[in-house]
Amino acid sequence: MTLHWSDARVDVHKVVVGPMDNNVFVIRCRETGEAVLLDAANEHDRLLELCQTLGVRTVLETHGHWDHIQAVPAIRDAGYEVGVTAADAAMLPSYDYILDDDTVIEVGRLQVRTHLTPGHTPGSISFSVEGTPLLFTGDTLFPGGPGATGFDGGSFKAILQSIEERMFKVFGPETLVLPGHGDNTTIGAESPKLDEWAARGW
Repeated sequence: MTLHWSDARVDVHKVVVGPMDNNVFVIRCRETGEAVLLDAANEHDRLLELCQTLGVRTVLETHGHWDHIQAVPAIRDAGYEVGVTAADAAMLPSYDYILDDDTVIEVGRLQVRTHLTPGHTPGSISFSVEGTPLLFTGDTLFPGGPGATGFDGGSFKAILQSIEERMFKVFGPETLVLPGHGDNTTIGAESPKLDEWAARGW
């Protein structure tokens, strides 16, 4: 576990787990100590320790692919609720509530906003933290392009539209993109490449 990013209000912790090197993030309100965990991906013992140490109240899934949900049963067995979008809910072994588009999840004094960004899966969702430059994109946007769309339910057209309409047109160039695998990037670094991605077709 590392403290990945922080300011006066927010701490973001990151751990990389499982055979696909999944990024798991914990967004924590510094004022109240309450937190949420993004993607119960794998290595449930490590994630449960994170939940207990950092005051996690609930788990938010960016999408339903197997590598992002391996720890869901153990996390729920330990008493943590798991949220996922309606379109991806059937991909999970179990869940507790549905995540809707453009809603605010209160995390202590923080407001985590949902952004439905389909394409990688039908129900892929991203999360921003109001008043910060943070955007957690799951497997929708990475350094160098969109996530893979060759799986069942994936759509290259839809993921490009999500990235253009729901990320590039909404968030400023300084916005920090924290994806589900690999390194961070920024909206400013990626947005000039949209036409290039469209032309190459992946």
